[in-house]
Order: sequence, then structure tokens, then C-alpha cells
Amino acid sequence: MAFGIKRQEIIEWKRRIDSGEIAFLTHYWLDDRFPGCTTVTKVGCHDLEKLAAWGNKYGLKKEWIHHRVDGYSHYDLLGAKQKEILQREGLIEHIWTNKTGTLER
Repeated sequence: MAFGIKRQEIIEWKRRIDSGEIAFLTHYWLDDRFPGCTTVTKVGCHDLEKLAAWGNKYGLKKEWIHHRVDGYSHYDLLGAKQKEILQREGLIEHIWTNKTGTLER
């Protein structure tokens, strides 16, 4: 279940994807299959080869891309790998520590 995301954030994520950028969107997310994970970061790009090359530098497999017919294909980042990649990308504002949206500094 996804929650804690604003419509404008989704619009901006899609705009960046449409323009060929690697785009990041982090939101609260709960799924019993992933205990302890409370957020997910979706990393998308319209150019799937560019997205796969980006993922490869972090050890992500091309097969892990969530292919969407609406054009917003993406990787889902969770847990320690999510935090590692966000830190390496300099996206500290995407790292949340609790359900109130407090950022880790």
C-alpha cells in the first residue's frame, strides 16, 4: 500500500521521465513481503537502456525493471540498497527515518 505522496510529486516524476532523465520518487509503502521496509524509491526513465545502464552501476539487473505499458517503467529500491543508492546519488532528502516524514541528517 502506497501513501504519503503528493500529486505534484508524481507529476514532476513523470515529467522528468518523459524528458529522458533518471527520475526518483520516494514515498511511504508497506507490504507484508518486505517487513521492516516503510518506504520505496521508484527510479524511472523513458529510455530503458539508459535506466538499465544506471542500475548496472549499482548492481541492479535489467530484469528487475518494472516494465509498465504507460511508459513509466522503473526500479523499486528498498531497504539498505535504497539508502545506499540515495546516499551515493546525493539525494539525502529522499531518506526518511519514520512515518512522520522526518529526514535523516
